[in-house]
Amino acid sequence: MSKAFSLFFILFFLLLELRADVIARVIKVEGDVTLQRFGKNSFSEKAKLGSPILNGDKIKVGEEGFGAIMYLDDRTILKLRENTKFGFMDTRNTRTVDLAHGTLLNDVKTEGRTKSFRIQTPVSVASVKGTQFAAIVSQAGVDQFVGKEGLFEVLNMISGQTVSVGPGEKAISNATGNLIQAPASLSEYPTDPEVEPYEEPEPQEIETKQPEQQKVPESTEVPDQPEVKETPQQSETSKEADERETPETESIEETPDVPEESGASSPAKPFSMGMGVGSVTLDGVLYNQLSLRPEINIGKFGIGLDLVLYMDFEGNIRTEDWDVANDPSRILDKILFIKYGQKSDPLWAKYGSIEGMTLGYGGLLNNYSNMMEFPSVRRIGLNTGFNIGPVGGELFFANMKDFSRGGTLTGVRASYIVSEGFPLTIGVNFVTDANMFSGLNDADDDTYPDIFDDFPDSTNLWNDTDGDGIPDPHIGLDSSRWDIDSDGDNLYDFGDYPDTSIILKATPFSLEDNKAVSTGFSFDIGYPILKSKTLSMDLYSEFNSLSFPEAVTKDSTFNRIDRSGTGITIPGLKLSLFNILNISFEYRIVNGSFVPNFFDQSYDLTRVVTNTIGDSTLILTKDMFTFDENSNDFKSSGIFGSTSLNLFDLASFTASFANMVADSDTIQSFNAFVNLNADNIPKVSSAMAYYQRNNDANPFDFENPSENTIMGYRVGYEMSKGVSLIWDFRQFYRDDGTGKLEPVKQTTVETSFNF
Repeated sequence: MSKAFSLFFILFFLLLELRADVIARVIKVEGDVTLQRFGKNSFSEKAKLGSPILNGDKIKVGEEGFGAIMYLDDRTILKLRENTKFGFMDTRNTRTVDLAHGTLLNDVKTEGRTKSFRIQTPVSVASVKGTQFAAIVSQAGVDQFVGKEGLFEVLNMISGQTVSVGPGEKAISNATGNLIQAPASLSEYPTDPEVEPYEEPEPQEIETKQPEQQKVPESTEVPDQPEVKETPQQSETSKEADERETPETESIEETPDVPEESGASSPAKPFSMGMGVGSVTLDGVLYNQLSLRPEINIGKFGIGLDLVLYMDFEGNIRTEDWDVANDPSRILDKILFIKYGQKSDPLWAKYGSIEGMTLGYGGLLNNYSNMMEFPSVRRIGLNTGFNIGPVGGELFFANMKDFSRGGTLTGVRASYIVSEGFPLTIGVNFVTDANMFSGLNDADDDTYPDIFDDFPDSTNLWNDTDGDGIPDPHIGLDSSRWDIDSDGDNLYDFGDYPDTSIILKATPFSLEDNKAVSTGFSFDIGYPILKSKTLSMDLYSEFNSLSFPEAVTKDSTFNRIDRSGTGITIPGLKLSLFNILNISFEYRIVNGSFVPNFFDQSYDLTRVVTNTIGDSTLILTKDMFTFDENSNDFKSSGIFGSTSLNLFDLASFTASFANMVADSDTIQSFNAFVNLNADNIPKVSSAMAYYQRNNDANPFDFENPSENTIMGYRVGYEMSKGVSLIWDFRQFYRDDGTGKLEPVKQTTVETSFNF
């Protein structure tokens, strides 16, 4: 334990030292130039003359901007042209400029320099000893390095080739591994604006604020002072001094974090198009797919479409996905999303896909997604909300299609912040599933779920007792189409000697007029007890309740007893260190039929399940296999902990564990997620994996999964700029019809084109 604490404190002070290391300053700013501070996830600070640059920071210049940076130790100067973005990475022996894209004009000094200098792009590395050169990096995967003075070397990281570049020469390096050296004309060197010299102020030169002079009484006469007129030169000097006064105090002015994708400096593209070619499994059949995914953004409005054709290996196109004439709702499946604004705006809304939905601190609904079975099951959600002063609100519907089937999962939240001086946040949440049976698939919409429907593709047929493919007698069906031996006992049901003892299956379970409701309510309160650039800490508490009213179907095939329970989190603590390491801890007390995060990421998979025992198929809502008959008397307490770690934008990892202990039982939950920043990995466009298993006896029993188990990954290989081969895999478990669990694997392999 002592070693662990020692390691933690060593890491803490190393990070503190790294955070405090000012390595450069901004010495020229024109137009749109912004900074992303170390540990932040957005370019939220406007660069100013004299702004300090810390190790790990990033800088970005917009379409109409220019900037210049000077390193403090050796006075190396970097000039940034328009549309440029890079990060600063200094180690003890190496200084690296991580250039994502854009144009850099470099004047690398040799005097006073103790570190090797290099520029790294997604494709190349330029190593410099002391020279003037330009680096031009396009987002198409082509790098150009043009020499002006001195020598430097360029390495192509794909092929491993290296060339030397001198004055009047250039190197061209691309993502396919090619690297060539060629002569460069003067016109190929970008325009090099002049930058005024900048002197780092000495500590004693920093002006301190003088005490305010005492006010002279009006009755006191003061001798007339001669009027001093300020010359234009003095006025200009005064302005420059005023402009430099703020940066010299080492203060870092921050604006509220806005994700880069939604920030004003980096708006969404007006139009983009994704194209996918690959394969996907639907209803147990493997199809080739061709998909177009256009996205259009106009101001705050955006729309994304999912236009897909599925073709089997015989060349037959799956037409039911486009049968709009018979089913107008099919047109809704082509809309991936329609959105207006962002969640930080006064008013926002999104129609379609819902990902990572959490209300409050997640005691009831945490990380919910309506896309877990996509594209096999296409759900259409609605999420909207507002922010007006200290009051905020949010509303969501998981699947608009479920309203015709009895109801859908719905959630609403209202929150209030007392004041800026006393930022206590109070929130109220309400979640309800109006009909959990809506989670049963019913492909033909005849109200008989597919698991019970012998003809899941026919709206007016549902029973076939002997399983010969010929329907039993159905109301409204011509008798000439009936099975002449519907019960399969080799006796004709009609004729000269009809069967007098016909035993047929009962009418199957129907979604019509059958409901099973679940309801949750929660109240939360939170207060930020510590907030700084390096460390923040929030204290919170949450009260949650769940209710499952008694439900009995008309034919008594489903019988659920009344259940209810409560859960209290007191206290809950969230800690963030440099926005790199985030830790949460909760002590939980449970009474009755309650589990935290009942509505979680896998809720649509476990909302209602079927369990086959012999010849009988039982319907179980999630509460029925989560709680037992005596759960209303159940009491437990335990801990919940989670941690997330961002490793310098190289990778992020999140894991959580809960352990609830009662007199004779223990319930545990485990979740893990890892995501690699593909920007730092050549040829990889995306890489993530996840595992979830909630409310189980042993979530680490990987050899014996349960219905609560979900796992998957998504990996993209960039074949060329804008073209990626993507593997998307998801696995969960279902009753195979014999009472045993079988894995349900959903795999999509596609080639994605983005332009």
